[in-house]
Amino acid sequence: MANLILIVSLVIGGLAIFTLRGGRVMYVLLPVLAAAAAAVQIVAVKTAVIETLLFYFIVFLVGLSGLYAFMGHAFNADRVAKYIGWPAGNPFQWEVAVSNLSLAVLGFLCIWIRGNFWAATVIASSVWLLGCGVGHLREMAKTRNFAPGNAGPPFISDVVKPLVLIGLLIAYVCGA
Repeated sequence: MANLILIVSLVIGGLAIFTLRGGRVMYVLLPVLAAAAAAVQIVAVKTAVIETLLFYFIVFLVGLSGLYAFMGHAFNADRVAKYIGWPAGNPFQWEVAVSNLSLAVLGFLCIWIRGNFWAATVIASSVWLLGCGVGHLREMAKTRNFAPGNAGPPFISDVVKPLVLIGLLIAYVCGA
């Protein structure tokens, strides 16, 4: 049953992102879907609350989100650059894409690999996301870049996601 819940929720999340063309919707949709899928599993399968929330948040907010970010930076680089306030043709887009792909792989591997791998995934994604958040702040301060993709939902997400993941990881490790 838990596997079915995971598969159905990932399919719904993937379809929603691609149907709605991701963007700002992703920043609200993925956490809501992750929480909803976790709630269904907690109630239907009677799994541990913190562990289940952490699991779904890693898979959705690191795995699925990383895959979506990879695809945007790799295959729609100019559109993403404009959204962020960068010039089109920025060669760093590919490097950002591959970094996001590596996080997606870590997030999805957490489906099968548990224990300290979850901690490593949360740490790696948190360092990346908080670093991106600092980068957004620097761009706002130095170049006055307040484009929606720099000062809007991505910035908020880059700060909130790691805090949520770290908080859940600490609660999980401490046995809450």
